[in-house]
Amino acid sequence: MVRNDLRNIAIIAHVDHGKTTLVDEMLKQGGAFRENQAVAERVMDSNDLERERGITILAKNTAVMYKDVKINIIDTPGHADFGGEVERVLKMVDGVVLLVDAAEGCMPQTRFVLQKALEMGHRIIVVVNKIDRPDARLDEIGDEVLELLLDLDASDEQLDSPILFCSGRSGTASLSQYEEGTDLVPLFETILEHIPAPEGDPDAPMQMLISSIDYNDYVGRIGIGRVERGTIKVGQQVTVGDYHESRKPFNSKIVTLYSIEGLERIPAEEATVGDIVWISGIEDITIGDTLCDTENYEPLPFVKISEPTVEMTFSVNDSPFAGREGKFVTSRQLRERLFKEILRDVSLRVSETDSTDSFTVAGRGEMHLSILIENMRREGYELSVSTPRVLYKEIDGAQCEPVERLVIDVPEESVGAVMEKLGSRKAELQSMHPSGSRMKLEFLVPSRGLFGYKSEFLTDTKGEGVMSSIFECYQPYKGDIPRRNTGSLICFEAGEAVTYGLYNAQERGALFIGAGTPVYEGMVIGASPKAEDLVVNVCKKKHLTNTRASGSDDALRLVTPRKLSLEDSLEFIADDELLEITPKSIRIRKRILDNTLRAKQRAKLK
Repeated sequence: MVRNDLRNIAIIAHVDHGKTTLVDEMLKQGGAFRENQAVAERVMDSNDLERERGITILAKNTAVMYKDVKINIIDTPGHADFGGEVERVLKMVDGVVLLVDAAEGCMPQTRFVLQKALEMGHRIIVVVNKIDRPDARLDEIGDEVLELLLDLDASDEQLDSPILFCSGRSGTASLSQYEEGTDLVPLFETILEHIPAPEGDPDAPMQMLISSIDYNDYVGRIGIGRVERGTIKVGQQVTVGDYHESRKPFNSKIVTLYSIEGLERIPAEEATVGDIVWISGIEDITIGDTLCDTENYEPLPFVKISEPTVEMTFSVNDSPFAGREGKFVTSRQLRERLFKEILRDVSLRVSETDSTDSFTVAGRGEMHLSILIENMRREGYELSVSTPRVLYKEIDGAQCEPVERLVIDVPEESVGAVMEKLGSRKAELQSMHPSGSRMKLEFLVPSRGLFGYKSEFLTDTKGEGVMSSIFECYQPYKGDIPRRNTGSLICFEAGEAVTYGLYNAQERGALFIGAGTPVYEGMVIGASPKAEDLVVNVCKKKHLTNTRASGSDDALRLVTPRKLSLEDSLEFIADDELLEITPKSIRIRKRILDNTLRAKQRAKLK
């Protein structure tokens, strides 16, 4: 049977190319909202972090109706670190809408997600978005996409993909770059014509693959997936297992069943071939599981998720200020939270260490892990984390490291500074193209070479540079790369930072704290321009005497301290430092807090 009343598509693109904005307009024009309904911008970015950062972190489902056809749409993340989300949801769809920015063109994540879609044999619809940008390059973008398809060994059918020209913000689409559309009807029509309808036998034994997991404190784990064969019903007995047989199959029962309409989940009694549904009632359900008819157990193969490339150590906060600001501070609570996270995030790995107080957490990149840390601190957790480390692999007897494809877009006058910095980080230039008064450069660079580079890059390009990278492959170890060329200003004693002490300390380097900040011995309170650490006393007060002199007691002027965000702090910390994370504060500290013990340790190592 062919389900002509249904289409399943995913929208894929590089970060910030306008996926979520386009989905907003598709929902509006598909009648998902009342005419007088107040709708937030980027309605699909539902959690606080997504709204603040303007990025999509979790893949989300929605559905619109067009000409009595239900179109299930999955809005996917564009950032490379959340590629695991994209890989698995592609199993639920029959085709993809590939969004390409009309000015930026094909970027690293465009290549990555397109390659995954092509490997699965999906049909492609190319949408050139943001055509109303003044720097749009409509003539060249089509050729760039075709080159990319050829480069990725697309089939003849995939090479013959239709191209549309859209403005997601205005909600218009056109089949010609020379004509401006009036609405998204051309896009809806192309989806109906070009994306195949789901096929299958609704009377065959039931089979459903779980591609995503949600969690609810009331009903527990919720499996999200597509019915591949047969019909699934509320109250039905099913056998649950996975293709790789990592555990023994077990029987369970479907308690609730939901389908999606617009942004709402609607209770359903049954679902059939091609439907994307939410099910609850199966306690240990996980991503990659197949639900089968109890008398016909046939698990489906699941896509192999790319391995993590970066790891960090998460441990209990043991600083002098531990337990003051957080609600969850024990190793048991930290362990529970981390293992709960891997139920939802297939790209994450959590493993125990020799110490009961620390855990190794591996992910797809610094941002992947920093989003987890930010979510945990907002939930009330206190913890300390180490510097990010890359994961090495042994291939054919040689130690290999992850290498990333880095694409940067900078003003011409900044090219020299950027090339010099990346050269010292073992980057290899692959291509260089002028684009007006700017230059587009492509490098292959070791993942560890990018640690701590972003702030330097923004300084070198006066804030005008754009950089994005994605994992490319493993290559033999490239040699030593210095992590940073500055030292730390370290606090001498516990107390409260005062203006007099900070005034004397600011001559030694850039400060991270202001007057009145509580400090402790071994806490990092600034950056030294030299490559060595300096101990400073910011709690030192001015000794008062009876003598007064004109002008000597004028107010001391402090330079405005540099406030570090979570990402800035992760970039800054050295190997002998930790990042103390609490719901209210982010502090950098030395692993060994005692200044004397630390000096002895350093002398031993020399």
